[in-house]
Order: sequence, then C-alpha cells, then structure tokens
Amino acid sequence: MDDQQLLRYSRHILLDEIDIEGQSRLLAGRALVIGAGGLGSPAAMYLASAGVGRITLVDNDTVDLINLQRQIMHTTARVGQPKVESGREALRQINPGVQVDILAERVEGERLLQLVADADVVLDCSDNFATRHAVNRACVEAGVPLVSGAAIRFDGQISVFDTRREDAPCYACLFPPEREFDEVQCSVMGVFSPLVGIVGTVQAAEAIKLLAGIGRSLAGRLLILDARDMEWTSIGVTRDHHCPVCGQRRAGHP
Repeated sequence: MDDQQLLRYSRHILLDEIDIEGQSRLLAGRALVIGAGGLGSPAAMYLASAGVGRITLVDNDTVDLINLQRQIMHTTARVGQPKVESGREALRQINPGVQVDILAERVEGERLLQLVADADVVLDCSDNFATRHAVNRACVEAGVPLVSGAAIRFDGQISVFDTRREDAPCYACLFPPEREFDEVQCSVMGVFSPLVGIVGTVQAAEAIKLLAGIGRSLAGRLLILDARDMEWTSIGVTRDHHCPVCGQRRAGHP
C-alpha cells in the first residue's frame, strides 16, 4: 500500500477490526455486481470508495430519465448511455485506483458461472426472480457468497447466502424456485427513492465485511425494512435440506 492509499483509506485503517490487513484484503478483493440501477448504484459506489480492487458491473439497460429519481450513479448528462458505462465513469471519479470491468449484457448459463467463479463476493442488485435464482445457482455451484437485496414501494429486504457455511441457507431455501411469487417492479408499483440507497448501502456493508473478514454477516438472517415507519425486522432463515439447489451439493453430490 503506497502513501496515497494509506491516506485515502486511513479511516478504515484506524478501525481495529479492519486495520492494514483488512484494507489490504479489500484492495485484493473482487466483487461482481449484478444490476447497475437503484440498488447497484449505492452498492458499487461504496465498494469503490472502500477500495475494493476489482468491481465488475453487469447490466444490459441504458440510462433513462425515469431512473434518475433513485439511481444515483447516473446523471442527466448520461441519459441514453449504457448503465455500465455511466457506472464505470462514476466509480472512476470516486476512486481511479479501482479496476472497473463492465458487461452491457444479460449474462446467464456458463458465462454467469464463469463470472461468479472469478469473484470473491457477488451482489445481486437485480429486480426479478429469474435473475436472482440464476445468480443463486451460480453462487452455490462456485461456492461464492451472495449478498442479495430487494426494494419496492417502501419495503426492502437484505440477506447473505453463504453456502460455504454448512448451516447457511441459499436464496432458493427462502424462495423456492417452484413456488410462484408475485413479480412486482418499480415501473408498475413505484419505489421510495431513499429506500434503494439504504438497501444498496447495507449490501455494500455486508460485501465489505465478507471481503475484509470482519464481523458477523447476515447469513441465516433476513433483514426487512418498512421505510414508512422506519422499522427494521430481523427474521431467522434456516437451511432447507431438501432444497433443489443447495441440498444435494452439500450432501456430497455433484
């Protein structure tokens, strides 16, 4: 770590739990962020400011005027640009020492698995169940911790799914893929602007803790926020031993 880095990250280094060793782990860390919108914006910006060495942004959308009410990584001047290009510009302005890789595409299958396997932590900042389940399957397959967030209207939720731990559930243990859930999106239901900032920032905090090797993660807990009353609820989530995604793998089967 050079003098500029020591100065930039001095407030992290002053924390006994992080110190030089933890900050060095962040600088060597690799984070994959799926979605560069409402949740991905604050998540990626805090990862960059914290000095996470390589951040990969994945999103196949472009910046639209209607995004700017909540997607703080983007600006009016960048309307029409691919979100990942706009995001890379924002992150470089925050911290030019961070490597930002971008993919303006919808990744799936083997390509998604390769990206996940090349990361130390994955942040799911997407807005649909199909993507969330695909990312979860890849994380279980690769043994990479997943930080998942969701926000709609005034309601947010965050959890960590870290199947490196024998007792920890995966996303499919909580939301079984065969069960039908109502798919609600911001374009139809709306979303309270600061809510995505709160949820995305907690996602960044959990990812930074995992990378630095500090604290207790949200694995095994679902954190729910009602932003109308600003009330947090923590619910225990148990592993489903019959889960079609993680059950057999952790029983010793391929």
